[in-house]
Amino acid sequence: MTIVVAYADTAPGHAAVEAALDTPAAEGEPLVLVPAVRGEPVPDVAALVARWPRLAGRAEVARGDLGDPSDAVVQVAQRRGARLVVLGLRHRSPVGKMVFGSTAQRILLDATCPVLAVKPPPEAREA
Repeated sequence: MTIVVAYADTAPGHAAVEAALDTPAAEGEPLVLVPAVRGEPVPDVAALVARWPRLAGRAEVARGDLGDPSDAVVQVAQRRGARLVVLGLRHRSPVGKMVFGSTAQRILLDATCPVLAVKPPPEAREA
């Protein structure tokens, strides 16, 4: 089975990768990182492995066919038969949620497998 990580080059995105690597259910499972921010470039697997050596031989990057990041994460999870989706959360003001929506909320509601939502440690949280 596969673990899908909603990845962004942010503190919450890094927390998601670390949680996926530390989750006992994911031990030895392939990890598929899906860009979770619209317009963000596809991360380079070699750069990810340099940061998290435990990704070596287990990680790949995939994009869904859909433009919306939350739809892409859900689509890749369904296509790969994922047993788990891992995503990082960040705090947003009520106005920010209304204006920008919530990728995390859509993944939580639309995923057909369990979703693990994690926050970065306090010292890494973004303002």
